Amino acid sequence: MGWLKSIAREIYGLFVDDGSFAVAILAWLVVCIVALSREAAGAWWSGPALFAGFAVILIESVLRFARQRGK
Repeated sequence: MGWLKSIAREIYGLFVDDGSFAVAILAWLVVCIVALSREAAGAWWSGPALFAGFAVILIESVLRFARQRGK
């Protein structure tokens, strides 16, 4: 049974390196989906808002990683 946990952990590690980064991306997607469902389906701001949120999440993750490496 331990080997099954080991395999699952390795597969998870292939796709998710930083758990908080993955959670932030999923949370931003949920926020955007909820906002788009309340607005018109083809709102002009949906693409730029999605991109800006992902960019902020990525920058925060990179800065956090750089601070951890610097210590």
